[in-house]
Amino acid sequence: MYDILKTVNSPADVKKLNTDELNILAQDIREALFNRLTKIGGHFGPNFGIVEAEIAMHYVFDSPKDKFVFDVSHQSYPHKMLTGRKSGYIDDEHFKEDSGYTNPEESEHDLFNVGHTSTSVSLASGLVKARDLKREKYNVIALIGDGSLTGGEALEALDFAGSEIKSNFIIIVNDNQQAIAEAHGGICEHLNELRATKGKAENNIFKALGLDYIYEENGNDIKSMIEVLQKVKDIDHPIVVHINTKKGKGYKLAEENKEAWHWCLPFDKNTGKYTISFPSESYTSLTVDYIMNKAAADKDFVVITPAMPMAAGLTPDLRAKLGEQYEDVGIAEEHAVAFASGIAKAGGKPLLVTNSTFIQRTYDQISQDLCINNNPATILLNYTSFDGLTDVTHLGIFTIAAFSNIPNLIMLAPTSKEEYLNMLDWSVEQKEHLVMILMPGNAVTSRSADKNFSNINTFKIEQQGERVAILALGDFYQRGEELALQIEKNLHFKPTLINPRFASGLDEKLLKNLANNHQLIITLEDGILDGGFGQKIAAFYGSSNMKVKNYGLQKEFYDRYNPAELLQKLGMTSNQIMTDIETILK
Repeated sequence: MYDILKTVNSPADVKKLNTDELNILAQDIREALFNRLTKIGGHFGPNFGIVEAEIAMHYVFDSPKDKFVFDVSHQSYPHKMLTGRKSGYIDDEHFKEDSGYTNPEESEHDLFNVGHTSTSVSLASGLVKARDLKREKYNVIALIGDGSLTGGEALEALDFAGSEIKSNFIIIVNDNQQAIAEAHGGICEHLNELRATKGKAENNIFKALGLDYIYEENGNDIKSMIEVLQKVKDIDHPIVVHINTKKGKGYKLAEENKEAWHWCLPFDKNTGKYTISFPSESYTSLTVDYIMNKAAADKDFVVITPAMPMAAGLTPDLRAKLGEQYEDVGIAEEHAVAFASGIAKAGGKPLLVTNSTFIQRTYDQISQDLCINNNPATILLNYTSFDGLTDVTHLGIFTIAAFSNIPNLIMLAPTSKEEYLNMLDWSVEQKEHLVMILMPGNAVTSRSADKNFSNINTFKIEQQGERVAILALGDFYQRGEELALQIEKNLHFKPTLINPRFASGLDEKLLKNLANNHQLIITLEDGILDGGFGQKIAAFYGSSNMKVKNYGLQKEFYDRYNPAELLQKLGMTSNQIMTDIETILK
């Protein structure tokens, strides 16, 4: 197994292979992908569909002299195998050495650490500009998918490249007719027309923007790909190479269900079934039930997602059932936010759903289009927890600090099933503010909760005690419960346990009252400390005798960490916090 792949230690080795050997190499790469993905999971469809194209890229071009920029870079696994990192795929002991995205720390063949979409043409344009200023000669190649073209940054970059760049720049558009879910928007419809006419349609957006254009129907054929790339190598102007590929190629289940196999958990190759299981009830399943019931009962309610329907568990059949009450705007987060503001202004009830890492793009729209106008929309964010997504490009730990300080934005951090559903329903129905809800990442817990949150910034005392008050926000509430029990057991008094609920403001009346019979405030938050919830509490008590100890994450780009080990490193286990409390109270 891997007979050809084992001989490839750099792109130079790819160039030594004949056509038959290159085709065997493609088979080896897919087997290596199976070895890794069946055991630890990762991006499946994007990598299986791009194998031949990336072999051809390394056969024709001369990386690292020639520069490759991968959009999202979730499709870079074959590239990694061809640039000296095959051990991360064929040797189980080396899996952790390779991230799921391009990473300059791994190889000189990776230029950027990226994981978000629609950026490759912009990044590559910068490489072109610097190359030309320095009077250097090499090819710059950006690889971008059809789904990524629905993102505004990609269109901005194409607009720039077609008019301002007058030198070598190769943009490979990998058209597999799919984003994560089905592709949406006029760009994708236009690509359909270009494919149907083999690139000869009278209307061509790329040419209209000033770019040269060439089409290749057989994007999964190495020989065809080598021929088309040889045509454009060392070209003296920007050109789009539009290739037609099949997402998930080489695994029938993935070819037939592209959305489900965009990304996978560990699975059995023969059956396609996951080899790990999850509880039947999760906050995602609760979200699905809420959305479907709400949509059926209220025709003013509409769900918006920027190409992330599964962030709320919305499968294709459920999306179809929602009909006009569901809008996938493509990979266009900024548009999604402004779109929601317009719906809210006209009396609709928008619920925008995505992962927290992607909402970072929308700070301006949230501040300007929603909050200044104070329009009542709801933004629901998945994967805000520090132990959710741990890749450096997908961290949710910055969400509280980034958004909780915008005026007119109410950020809610639910701690139980009942609280989560009640917050959702209150938010959708209220008419006064933008509300951002952090979907819990913990196992589902049950506890009675208020139904009305109109009294903004009112914290809830879940356990009345003395001496020490624990303010445990959102996903860290259960850690607060654990700490309260440990204090009672070890120090023989009952601390006060508070569920803040609101991450964007302070309950000043409650905080003032705590000073009557408490010496120490402990804050626990599932995010970075700088600019976060705990610092607001510390600032409130700044001129008083109250001691405040904040626990959270540092302002750091953590990458592929073990959550339990990170807590230990940061001194955030219950035992470590207990030691701090005992020292402070002496």
